[in-house]
Amino acid sequence: MRRIDPNPAAAAVFRTQRSREARGALSTVLDVVELLKIRVGFLVLVTTFVGYRLAEASLGFGATPRLSLGGAEVLIWVLVGTFLLGTGASALNQYLEREDDAKMDRTRARPLPSGRLAPAVAQAVGVSLSVAGVVCLAFLVNPLSAAIGATTSVIYTFAYTPLKRRTKSALSVGAVAGALPPLIGWTAATGSLGGAAWSLFAIQFFWQIPHFLAIAWIHREDYRRGGHRPLTVFDPDGFRTAVEAVAWSLAMVAAGLTLPLLFGLGGAPFVLVAILLGFVFTGAAVVFAVRRTTSAARGLLVVSVLYLPALFLTLVACL
Repeated sequence: MRRIDPNPAAAAVFRTQRSREARGALSTVLDVVELLKIRVGFLVLVTTFVGYRLAEASLGFGATPRLSLGGAEVLIWVLVGTFLLGTGASALNQYLEREDDAKMDRTRARPLPSGRLAPAVAQAVGVSLSVAGVVCLAFLVNPLSAAIGATTSVIYTFAYTPLKRRTKSALSVGAVAGALPPLIGWTAATGSLGGAAWSLFAIQFFWQIPHFLAIAWIHREDYRRGGHRPLTVFDPDGFRTAVEAVAWSLAMVAAGLTLPLLFGLGGAPFVLVAILLGFVFTGAAVVFAVRRTTSAARGLLVVSVLYLPALFLTLVACL
Protein backbone atom coordinates (compact mmCIF):
# COMPACT_ATOMS: atom_id res chain seq x y z
CA MET A 1 0.00 0.00 0.00
CA ARG A 2 1.17 3.52 -0.79
CA ARG A 3 2.01 5.60 2.25
CA ILE A 4 -0.10 8.75 2.46
CA ASP A 5 1.66 11.78 3.87
CA PRO A 6 -0.61 13.26 6.54
CA ASN A 7 0.68 16.76 5.84
CA PRO A 8 1.83 17.10 2.20
CA ALA A 9 2.23 20.89 2.46
CA ALA A 10 4.67 20.57 5.39
CA ALA A 11 6.61 17.86 3.55
CA ALA A 12 6.92 20.10 0.47
CA VAL A 13 8.19 22.97 2.61
CA PHE A 14 10.73 20.65 4.25
CA ARG A 15 11.99 19.40 0.88
CA THR A 16 12.29 22.98 -0.41
CA GLN A 17 14.24 24.00 2.67
CA ARG A 18 16.63 21.08 2.33
CA SER A 19 17.14 21.90 -1.35
CA ARG A 20 17.96 25.51 -0.52
CA GLU A 21 20.39 24.44 2.18
CA ALA A 22 22.15 22.09 -0.26
CA ARG A 23 22.40 24.83 -2.90
CA GLY A 24 23.66 27.24 -0.25
CA ALA A 25 26.36 24.81 0.90
CA LEU A 26 27.47 24.19 -2.68
CA SER A 27 27.54 27.93 -3.37
CA THR A 28 29.74 28.49 -0.30
CA VAL A 29 32.17 25.79 -1.42
CA LEU A 30 32.39 27.33 -4.89
CA ASP A 31 32.98 30.77 -3.36
CA VAL A 32 35.81 29.42 -1.21
CA VAL A 33 37.36 27.78 -4.29
CA GLU A 34 37.15 31.12 -6.12
CA LEU A 35 38.77 32.81 -3.13
CA LEU A 36 41.80 30.52 -3.43
CA LYS A 37 42.62 31.40 -7.08
CA ILE A 38 43.33 27.80 -8.00
CA ARG A 39 44.66 28.65 -11.47
CA VAL A 40 47.31 30.94 -10.00
CA GLY A 41 48.13 28.20 -7.50
CA PHE A 42 48.84 25.75 -10.33
CA LEU A 43 51.25 28.21 -11.97
CA VAL A 44 53.06 28.44 -8.63
CA LEU A 45 53.27 24.63 -8.61
CA VAL A 46 54.85 24.65 -12.09
CA THR A 47 57.57 27.07 -11.01
CA THR A 48 58.17 25.16 -7.77
CA PHE A 49 58.52 21.91 -9.71
CA VAL A 50 60.97 23.52 -12.13
CA GLY A 51 63.11 24.69 -9.21
CA TYR A 52 63.12 21.17 -7.77
CA ARG A 53 63.90 19.50 -11.08
CA LEU A 54 66.64 21.98 -11.97
CA ALA A 55 68.27 21.41 -8.60
CA GLU A 56 68.23 17.68 -9.25
CA ALA A 57 69.89 18.15 -12.60
CA SER A 58 72.52 20.46 -11.13
CA LEU A 59 73.45 17.75 -8.63
CA GLY A 60 73.71 15.09 -11.31
CA PHE A 61 70.40 13.41 -10.45
CA GLY A 62 68.86 14.15 -13.81
CA ALA A 63 70.15 11.05 -15.63
CA THR A 64 67.31 8.80 -14.47
CA PRO A 65 63.81 9.64 -15.71
CA ARG A 66 62.13 8.40 -12.51
CA LEU A 67 62.66 9.68 -9.01
CA SER A 68 63.44 7.38 -6.13
CA LEU A 69 60.62 6.86 -3.64
CA GLY A 70 62.22 9.27 -1.18
CA GLY A 71 62.69 11.90 -3.89
CA ALA A 72 59.12 11.49 -5.10
CA GLU A 73 57.80 11.91 -1.55
CA VAL A 74 59.78 15.10 -1.04
CA LEU A 75 58.55 16.47 -4.37
CA ILE A 76 54.94 15.69 -3.49
CA TRP A 77 55.18 17.36 -0.10
CA VAL A 78 56.93 20.48 -1.40
CA LEU A 79 54.19 20.87 -4.00
CA VAL A 80 51.47 20.35 -1.40
CA GLY A 81 53.06 22.80 1.03
CA THR A 82 53.63 25.45 -1.63
CA PHE A 83 50.08 25.08 -2.94
CA LEU A 84 48.68 25.55 0.58
CA LEU A 85 50.79 28.68 1.05
CA GLY A 86 49.80 30.13 -2.31
CA THR A 87 46.07 29.59 -1.84
CA GLY A 88 46.25 30.84 1.74
CA ALA A 89 47.97 34.04 0.62
CA SER A 90 45.31 34.55 -2.07
CA ALA A 91 42.54 34.24 0.52
CA LEU A 92 44.24 36.68 2.91
CA ASN A 93 44.91 39.12 0.07
CA GLN A 94 41.22 39.21 -0.83
CA TYR A 95 40.28 39.50 2.84
CA LEU A 96 42.50 42.57 3.26
CA GLU A 97 41.42 44.15 -0.03
CA ARG A 98 37.70 43.45 0.15
CA GLU A 99 36.74 47.14 0.47
CA ASP A 100 38.98 48.17 -2.44
CA ASP A 101 37.68 45.28 -4.54
CA ALA A 102 34.12 46.52 -4.06
CA LYS A 103 35.05 49.76 -5.86
CA MET A 104 36.47 48.10 -8.99
CA ASP A 105 34.55 46.58 -11.87
CA ARG A 106 36.97 43.68 -12.32
CA THR A 107 36.77 42.56 -8.68
CA ARG A 108 33.41 43.63 -7.23
CA ALA A 109 31.84 40.26 -8.15
CA ARG A 110 34.34 38.35 -6.01
CA PRO A 111 32.92 36.44 -3.02
CA LEU A 112 33.82 39.03 -0.36
CA PRO A 113 32.87 42.38 -1.96
CA SER A 114 29.68 40.84 -3.36
CA GLY A 115 28.68 39.70 0.14
CA ARG A 116 28.41 36.02 -0.77
CA LEU A 117 31.11 35.05 1.72
CA ALA A 118 31.70 36.41 5.22
CA PRO A 119 35.09 38.09 5.82
CA ALA A 120 35.64 35.94 8.90
CA VAL A 121 35.41 32.80 6.75
CA ALA A 122 38.02 34.13 4.29
CA GLN A 123 40.32 35.13 7.14
CA ALA A 124 40.04 31.71 8.79
CA VAL A 125 40.63 29.89 5.50
CA GLY A 126 43.64 32.06 4.65
CA VAL A 127 45.32 31.72 8.04
CA SER A 128 44.63 27.96 8.24
CA LEU A 129 46.05 27.22 4.79
CA SER A 130 49.09 29.44 5.32
CA VAL A 131 49.96 27.82 8.66
CA ALA A 132 49.36 24.35 7.20
CA GLY A 133 51.69 25.14 4.30
CA VAL A 134 54.55 26.26 6.54
CA VAL A 135 54.11 23.26 8.85
CA CYS A 136 54.04 20.89 5.87
CA LEU A 137 57.29 22.30 4.46
CA ALA A 138 59.01 22.46 7.86
CA PHE A 139 58.31 18.88 8.94
CA LEU A 140 58.00 17.02 5.64
CA VAL A 141 60.55 18.86 3.47
CA ASN A 142 63.15 20.94 5.34
CA PRO A 143 63.38 24.11 7.47
CA LEU A 144 64.98 26.22 4.71
CA SER A 145 62.13 25.55 2.29
CA ALA A 146 59.67 26.39 5.07
CA ALA A 147 61.51 29.65 5.83
CA ILE A 148 61.41 30.72 2.18
CA GLY A 149 57.75 29.74 1.95
CA ALA A 150 56.87 31.72 5.07
CA THR A 151 58.83 34.71 3.74
CA THR A 152 56.88 34.52 0.48
CA SER A 153 53.56 34.58 2.31
CA VAL A 154 54.57 37.41 4.65
CA ILE A 155 55.90 39.64 1.85
CA TYR A 156 52.84 39.09 -0.32
CA THR A 157 50.27 39.53 2.44
CA PHE A 158 51.77 42.13 4.76
CA ALA A 159 54.07 44.14 2.46
CA TYR A 160 52.81 43.98 -1.14
CA THR A 161 49.09 44.12 -0.33
CA PRO A 162 49.12 47.34 1.77
CA LEU A 163 51.81 48.99 -0.40
CA LYS A 164 49.57 48.81 -3.47
CA ARG A 165 47.62 51.75 -2.03
CA ARG A 166 50.74 53.78 -1.26
CA THR A 167 53.41 53.48 -3.94
CA LYS A 168 54.03 52.30 -7.48
CA SER A 169 57.07 50.44 -6.11
CA ALA A 170 54.68 47.87 -4.65
CA LEU A 171 55.01 45.94 -7.92
CA SER A 172 58.70 45.25 -7.27
CA VAL A 173 57.91 44.05 -3.74
CA GLY A 174 55.20 41.75 -5.06
CA ALA A 175 57.57 40.47 -7.74
CA VAL A 176 59.99 39.34 -5.02
CA ALA A 177 57.26 37.26 -3.41
CA GLY A 178 56.19 35.87 -6.77
CA ALA A 179 59.73 34.86 -7.68
CA LEU A 180 60.43 32.83 -4.52
CA PRO A 181 58.53 29.57 -5.29
CA PRO A 182 61.32 28.20 -7.57
CA LEU A 183 63.69 28.65 -4.62
CA ILE A 184 61.34 26.62 -2.42
CA GLY A 185 61.57 23.80 -4.96
CA TRP A 186 65.35 24.14 -5.28
CA THR A 187 65.98 23.99 -1.54
CA ALA A 188 63.62 21.03 -1.20
CA ALA A 189 65.97 19.05 -3.42
CA THR A 190 69.31 20.36 -2.15
CA GLY A 191 68.80 21.87 1.30
CA SER A 192 70.73 24.96 0.14
CA LEU A 193 70.71 27.69 -2.50
CA GLY A 194 72.94 27.79 -5.59
CA GLY A 195 73.69 30.18 -8.42
CA ALA A 196 71.27 28.63 -10.89
CA ALA A 197 68.49 28.99 -8.31
CA TRP A 198 68.98 32.75 -8.37
CA SER A 199 68.79 32.70 -12.16
CA LEU A 200 65.33 31.13 -11.83
CA PHE A 201 64.44 33.81 -9.31
CA ALA A 202 65.62 36.53 -11.71
CA ILE A 203 63.63 35.13 -14.65
CA GLN A 204 60.42 35.05 -12.67
CA PHE A 205 61.07 38.43 -11.03
CA PHE A 206 61.70 40.18 -14.35
CA TRP A 207 58.76 38.40 -16.01
CA GLN A 208 56.28 39.73 -13.49
CA ILE A 209 56.98 43.41 -14.21
CA PRO A 210 55.79 43.56 -17.86
CA HIS A 211 53.07 41.01 -17.08
CA PHE A 212 51.52 43.17 -14.37
CA LEU A 213 52.21 46.44 -16.18
CA ALA A 214 50.01 45.10 -18.99
CA ILE A 215 47.25 44.30 -16.48
CA ALA A 216 47.65 47.68 -14.80
CA TRP A 217 47.39 49.50 -18.14
CA ILE A 218 44.23 47.62 -19.15
CA HIS A 219 42.57 48.33 -15.79
CA ARG A 220 44.20 51.68 -14.96
CA GLU A 221 40.92 53.51 -14.36
CA ASP A 222 39.65 50.65 -12.23
CA TYR A 223 42.79 50.77 -10.11
CA ARG A 224 42.39 54.51 -9.72
CA ARG A 225 38.84 54.04 -8.41
CA GLY A 226 40.03 51.31 -6.06
CA GLY A 227 42.73 53.52 -4.55
CA HIS A 228 45.66 51.51 -5.92
CA ARG A 229 48.72 53.34 -7.16
CA PRO A 230 50.47 51.39 -9.94
CA LEU A 231 52.70 53.24 -12.38
CA THR A 232 49.89 53.45 -14.94
CA VAL A 233 47.84 55.72 -12.65
CA PHE A 234 50.64 58.32 -12.82
CA ASP A 235 51.48 57.77 -16.49
CA PRO A 236 48.48 58.88 -18.58
CA ASP A 237 50.22 58.65 -21.95
CA GLY A 238 51.81 55.29 -21.09
CA PHE A 239 55.36 56.28 -22.10
CA ARG A 240 57.08 55.27 -18.83
CA THR A 241 54.97 52.13 -18.62
CA ALA A 242 55.98 51.14 -22.15
CA VAL A 243 59.69 51.80 -21.57
CA GLU A 244 59.67 49.70 -18.40
CA ALA A 245 57.79 46.87 -20.11
CA VAL A 246 60.44 46.64 -22.85
CA ALA A 247 63.40 47.03 -20.46
CA TRP A 248 62.21 44.36 -18.05
CA SER A 249 61.42 42.03 -20.95
CA LEU A 250 65.01 42.28 -22.20
CA ALA A 251 66.33 41.66 -18.67
CA MET A 252 64.11 38.57 -18.42
CA VAL A 253 65.46 37.14 -21.69
CA ALA A 254 69.05 37.72 -20.54
CA ALA A 255 68.35 36.02 -17.20
CA GLY A 256 66.97 32.97 -19.01
CA LEU A 257 70.14 32.59 -21.04
CA THR A 258 72.32 32.46 -17.92
CA LEU A 259 71.05 28.95 -17.15
CA PRO A 260 72.69 27.26 -20.18
CA LEU A 261 75.54 29.74 -20.66
CA LEU A 262 76.75 30.02 -17.05
CA PHE A 263 75.52 26.79 -15.46
CA GLY A 264 75.33 24.37 -18.39
CA LEU A 265 71.64 23.61 -17.83
CA GLY A 266 69.34 23.04 -20.81
CA GLY A 267 71.96 23.03 -23.56
CA ALA A 268 71.64 24.28 -27.13
CA PRO A 269 67.97 23.25 -27.61
CA PHE A 270 66.93 25.35 -24.64
CA VAL A 271 69.01 28.31 -25.88
CA LEU A 272 67.18 28.26 -29.20
CA VAL A 273 63.73 28.03 -27.61
CA ALA A 274 64.59 30.70 -25.03
CA ILE A 275 65.72 33.10 -27.77
CA LEU A 276 62.57 32.42 -29.81
CA LEU A 277 60.24 32.87 -26.86
CA GLY A 278 62.16 35.95 -25.77
CA PHE A 279 61.83 37.44 -29.26
CA VAL A 280 58.06 36.92 -29.18
CA PHE A 281 57.73 38.35 -25.67
CA THR A 282 59.92 41.38 -26.34
CA GLY A 283 58.15 41.91 -29.64
CA ALA A 284 54.81 42.08 -27.85
CA ALA A 285 56.31 44.58 -25.39
CA VAL A 286 57.61 46.73 -28.26
CA VAL A 287 54.20 46.66 -29.96
CA PHE A 288 52.66 47.86 -26.71
CA ALA A 289 55.36 50.55 -26.38
CA VAL A 290 54.63 51.86 -29.86
CA ARG A 291 50.83 51.73 -29.74
CA ARG A 292 50.07 52.05 -26.04
CA THR A 293 46.52 50.82 -26.54
CA THR A 294 44.40 48.45 -24.52
CA SER A 295 44.47 45.87 -27.31
CA ALA A 296 48.29 45.99 -27.44
CA ALA A 297 48.42 45.57 -23.66
CA ARG A 298 46.12 42.55 -23.94
CA GLY A 299 48.44 41.09 -26.53
CA LEU A 300 51.40 41.50 -24.18
CA LEU A 301 49.38 39.95 -21.36
CA VAL A 302 48.45 36.88 -23.42
CA VAL A 303 52.06 36.38 -24.52
CA SER A 304 53.30 36.73 -20.94
CA VAL A 305 50.81 34.15 -19.65
CA LEU A 306 52.06 31.64 -22.23
CA TYR A 307 55.74 32.53 -21.98
CA LEU A 308 56.65 31.42 -18.47
CA PRO A 309 55.22 27.87 -18.50
CA ALA A 310 56.52 27.39 -22.06
CA LEU A 311 60.04 28.45 -21.05
CA PHE A 312 60.14 26.45 -17.83
CA LEU A 313 58.63 23.28 -19.26
CA THR A 314 61.09 23.46 -22.17
CA LEU A 315 63.89 23.78 -19.66
CA VAL A 316 62.71 20.67 -17.80
CA ALA A 317 62.41 18.74 -21.06
CA CYS A 318 65.98 19.69 -22.03
CA LEU A 319 67.60 18.62 -18.74
